[in-house]
Amino acid sequence: MVKEKITVVNKSGIHMRPATELSKLAAGLSSDIKIISGGMEVNPKSILILMSAGITKGTEIEVICEGETEEQDLKILLEAIAGGLGEE
Repeated sequence: MVKEKITVVNKSGIHMRPATELSKLAAGLSSDIKIISGGMEVNPKSILILMSAGITKGTEIEVICEGETEEQDLKILLEAIAGGLGEE
């Protein structure tokens, strides 16, 4: 298991568009993935569950990956989140 904290940079947080991008990305990875935000643990492979976490700009989240490709998957997710998930 690998994990790392990152701060969400999207000006509107993880709303529908970035949640869709993150969910698509997570669904294509083989690791078991969890995101922890404010004590809430969510599966980012589900758009609705991810949006239910209410992740806003400036929120520090923890991304956890577990599986054979966990290190590569964590890197991919962190880069996407740091890049704004397709938003500026």
